[in-house]
Amino acid sequence: MLLFRFALFFLLIAAGVCFAFYIGTGKAYFRQWGLIILKWTVIAALGFFGVLILERLL
Repeated sequence: MLLFRFALFFLLIAAGVCFAFYIGTGKAYFRQWGLIILKWTVIAALGFFGVLILERLL
């Protein structure tokens, strides 16, 4: 579980860095990468919380 939390944390950091580069440079591909990383972070977080909920139920 701890490894999964670190992975989510680092994915959020990576998305934030991509958005910061987008703001700094204005290059659209940084925004695109940031959105892709953020999308997969949200999907991973939903999976993580889904597993936590299932553990509570069972």
